[in-house]
Amino acid sequence: MDQRATSFLKLLKIMDELREQCPWDKKQTIESIRHLTIEETYELSDAILKGSMYEIKKELGDILLHIVFYSRIASETKEFDITDVIDALCEKLIFRHPHIYGDVKAETEEQVKQNWEQLKQKEKGGNTSVLSGVPNSMPALLKAYRIQEKARAVGFDWEDPSEVYKKVKEELNEFEAEIKNKNMQAAEKEFGDVLFSLINYARFLNINPEDALEQTNKKFIKRFGYMEGKVKEQGKQIADCKLEELDIYWNEAKKL
Repeated sequence: MDQRATSFLKLLKIMDELREQCPWDKKQTIESIRHLTIEETYELSDAILKGSMYEIKKELGDILLHIVFYSRIASETKEFDITDVIDALCEKLIFRHPHIYGDVKAETEEQVKQNWEQLKQKEKGGNTSVLSGVPNSMPALLKAYRIQEKARAVGFDWEDPSEVYKKVKEELNEFEAEIKNKNMQAAEKEFGDVLFSLINYARFLNINPEDALEQTNKKFIKRFGYMEGKVKEQGKQIADCKLEELDIYWNEAKKL
């Protein structure tokens, strides 16, 4: 037997045993482990950003466990089991890759993406709208990126990156105008437009805005930590320091 199949069957057997014998595992429901699944997904994201293949492997295992866990729980009420999950996935992958399993031609990544979105509309029980496949609970920044990707897949997009950048500047001007007018309610809306247009421009440059922002977050945390350390060496707290002093430490951190 294929070693992959052997390992997967071993996991299924362990899951069955845990569900039947472990007090904690027996108590869980699909709803109760939802927040844990979200946590594991973020931990996988962190591992990917760190570039640690060991941690990626470990976190993928945790997510796989959750998939098996959900399937085992559902099988107890005969809703579905892991076989149904895998079969449905295989059918979907074959259907959405007609350039591999059919006679459709798709020679570029862009053509594959366009076919993917169009085929999703044709699937039984598929999305009624191009954008309905974007989860409501997705973080706003990532949601904006996915909305724009899906719109592009059906041909609704800018053609020239320079036009996108013009839109960024236009939205910034509108935001600044509302600030000058002291209309903060309107300024909030315009700020959203600024972010949306910046995300759009990043997409044209093949920059993932979520990854870019997270890199900046980590950079800020690292520099702030350096600054805190320097202040503590002086026997003080940051709140006791003048901004000019903090700027010196901040600039030192930037050079490092």
